[in-house]
Amino acid sequence: MDVGIIGGTGPAGRALAARLAASGSSVVLGSRDAARGQQAAADLVAAWPGRELDLTGGSNEDAARRELVVLATPYEAAAEAAISLSDALAGRVVVSMVNAIARVGRELQAVLPARGSVAATLQSALPRSELSAAFHHLPARELGLLDGELDSDVLVCADTERAGEATVALVESVPGLRGVLAGSLAAAGPVEALTAVLVNVNVRYRSHVALKLSGLRRDRA
Repeated sequence: MDVGIIGGTGPAGRALAARLAASGSSVVLGSRDAARGQQAAADLVAAWPGRELDLTGGSNEDAARRELVVLATPYEAAAEAAISLSDALAGRVVVSMVNAIARVGRELQAVLPARGSVAATLQSALPRSELSAAFHHLPARELGLLDGELDSDVLVCADTERAGEATVALVESVPGLRGVLAGSLAAAGPVEALTAVLVNVNVRYRSHVALKLSGLRRDRA
């Protein structure tokens, strides 16, 4: 698949970029500073010399022109980044993996965006794009360890069939991941909020749990 990751130099974006490239996708790792994106991509390629990663770096504009685009910026920068790239993203499926969470004391808690979810907020900022929400619950460390096997479900929320199917296909291009259609963007709020719960569990138990649904039969979808 041909994938661009906007704001991809953070831990989650870098991990997803490496895993997608290791799974056969062509990936552009974007940043506000093209040189930073290029360096981040070069570092990932150098970190896995035994793998032929089709992974390059560039600006967020470079990433936004790819066939399928993932938005991986921090929450505070997501809407601004989306609006600034709205022309380049027109007509594209945009996958939001952005979480709105904040530390309160020793605990991470979900922040409720004005429209109920980050994904819905981004859809309002990108009326010419088709938004989906996915990849929120994958621990970045395990995702980025390319020699490790994954075994996780990824909840996908989208308002259109095209966005949902394209996102599930992206998820399932990675061995060990199963994409699960979980509803429209109206369901993205609780999906995003669950991230804070899982992080708190990981901290308390010094673990790296991910999401796995039992009893799900895909032939009934």
